[in-house]
Amino acid sequence: MADQDAQDRNLPASPKKIEKSRAEGQLPRSRDLPHFAMMLAAGMLLSFGGGRIADTLQQMLAQALHFDARMLAQADFMGTRLLELTLYFLLVVLPISVFLCLVAVASNIASGGWNWTMKPLAPKFSHLNPISGFGRLFSGQNLGQAMKAVLLALVLGVIGAMVMKDRLASYVGIMSVPLPAALAYAGQQLMGGAVFLGIALALFAVIDVPLQRQLYMRRMRMSHEEVKQEMKEAEGNQEIKARLRAKMREASRRRMMAAVPTADLVVMNPTHYAVALKYDDASMAAPRVIAKGADLLAMKIRDLATESKVPVLQSPVLARALYAHAELDKEIPVSLFSAVAQVLAYVYQLKAAMAGHGPKPDLPNPPVPPELDPHNKPGSGLPADPDLEGDKE
Repeated sequence: MADQDAQDRNLPASPKKIEKSRAEGQLPRSRDLPHFAMMLAAGMLLSFGGGRIADTLQQMLAQALHFDARMLAQADFMGTRLLELTLYFLLVVLPISVFLCLVAVASNIASGGWNWTMKPLAPKFSHLNPISGFGRLFSGQNLGQAMKAVLLALVLGVIGAMVMKDRLASYVGIMSVPLPAALAYAGQQLMGGAVFLGIALALFAVIDVPLQRQLYMRRMRMSHEEVKQEMKEAEGNQEIKARLRAKMREASRRRMMAAVPTADLVVMNPTHYAVALKYDDASMAAPRVIAKGADLLAMKIRDLATESKVPVLQSPVLARALYAHAELDKEIPVSLFSAVAQVLAYVYQLKAAMAGHGPKPDLPNPPVPPELDPHNKPGSGLPADPDLEGDKE
């Protein structure tokens, strides 16, 4: 079953899965790189500051072994001296420790990048299961890490043994020289051996860093089902989104139909398109489309306009142009200003004639640029208009 699952996971990890794994504290970390960096940093400290550190420790040792009768007469002499030596020792060791800690942090960041999360510290009771823990202990990854650690320890042990064997006579001869010279010579011999150990660690780090990245990306590989599920989560449930869109369209349609009784004019063609216009010269620079629809919705707009005593004008070309080029709740295009102005003037004159303040106006023939009529363009995407032939006649 595990082999089958591994075979199914043959797709590269997505950025989302990698981000999720980083949030859970899973990163490609190399243990050999920090080891090499720490040894290199320690070697640099000994090379450039070893003499000063040794002089400081020698002075501290001499001060610790200095006694006189006045000091011994004090009851709290030992406690005071111990506190002084401790603080003195901390002043020497603390900067070195901070430097080595920074090197360790920087080497880990170099291998896997910076990541801050508290999830790895959260208790996982599943790890307390001895059966699953036994399985993880003998997993391929842990066995590989164990074999690599054994190989590294063997290589370092062989190098250390060879260095000790080659310089054993020199170490024995140190006993015959004064202590300062013996310490300096021992430091030189240790640095010489540390160089070989550092070379071995560097080789392991050069191999381990890309290896850990490759193993990490292999663990993060995804199956086809996981990719599909992630895409579904990213896009959201299509059924829910469709229902939400339908509700939004219905709410927009209700708002639009509620605005029809406030229109100044409804332009139709006469059955397939309806566009309701409103114009207020005090607040609008041009007439605004407050409702529009095709087919059944156009009939509803017409019926509602008739019930609300809003004038309905049959102008097929203008209705098609407004439906195709004017946006809802937006002002009409500049190219249709002249045509809409004529039909609005007709409406105002008609209202005045019905009130007995003037003659009944003639039906207008608004000028609509031919390129704005969608039925003059193939593939317009608008519903078929059977009234078009009537318009031509």
